Amino acid sequence: MTGPDLVRPWLRPLGPTGLVVSAVTAGGAPLGGMPEAFGYDVSEPDAVELVEAILSSPIRAIDTSNGYSDGRSEERIGRGIARAGRLPADFLIATKVDARGGDYSGERVRESVRESKERLGLDSLPLVYLHDPEFHSFADLTSPGGAVETLVELSEAGEIGHIGVAGGDVHEIGKYLELGVFEVLLTHNRWTLVDRSAGELIDRARGLGMAVVNAAIYGGGILANPHGDMARYGYRPVRGATRDAIRSMALLAERFESDLATVALQASLRDPKVDSTVIGFSRPARIDGIVAAAARPLPDEFWHAVEALVPPREDWLDFSHA
Repeated sequence: MTGPDLVRPWLRPLGPTGLVVSAVTAGGAPLGGMPEAFGYDVSEPDAVELVEAILSSPIRAIDTSNGYSDGRSEERIGRGIARAGRLPADFLIATKVDARGGDYSGERVRESVRESKERLGLDSLPLVYLHDPEFHSFADLTSPGGAVETLVELSEAGEIGHIGVAGGDVHEIGKYLELGVFEVLLTHNRWTLVDRSAGELIDRARGLGMAVVNAAIYGGGILANPHGDMARYGYRPVRGATRDAIRSMALLAERFESDLATVALQASLRDPKVDSTVIGFSRPARIDGIVAAAARPLPDEFWHAVEALVPPREDWLDFSHA
């Protein structure tokens, strides 16, 4: 089983963890069926079939979370693994601990891990993220016996493997990097063709020896379908300069006989700071399309032209917090 020919290798080390990932990680959020978020539903039989297809594809990692669709994403991944007979030895399942309601205590973290193991049908979880901590009190999550300390304890005790932090707001997530306990950073919507909010955060993570995983590279869909609904980027109303940049980049891609979805994917895959790029999947046919798009070459001339179209900092998601 091999991946496409890329500027960088298809299989890559995940920073200092000793884990190996493919350039593309399958995003598990759509597998649970969240029509309110994605605009479409995925049935359980279709999700299980898709997991089986991913397990036998060049993609060697799935990213999910305890909280996706109240656990349905993990449950369906677990059923797909069971249907396949086993989890391949070279395949990584990464998940995340989540609060329940307002509870993000150390005990809730332990319960989240237990639930994930049960749903996935796995005795061990090689990579577990602290998920969306920016929506909770930093003081509470880092207090003695709190969520962060508990996650570290679970890792040190061998109940889980490596730990990471996954979230949005770069200023809040930056506080967690400084704790020096996480090995992987997952950032979303903030390292894309039109938003570079996570640039300094990624540099800091790399300086600390951390791995970097890049998610939501399409900004919620607008970069995958620039001729469709242009209302929102990264769950927020799209700003005028961002919309203009997307339109200009789409026209540029067409002149180079490509499309903006392919460009958004390749921009992340070719970035030496990014170890793996999370792409959401909802049907098996998308697997071959993503693998083919990853291998479609674009010249340096094109990438220089793209960079000239990036919106100014004040139009990035997290600029207002700087």
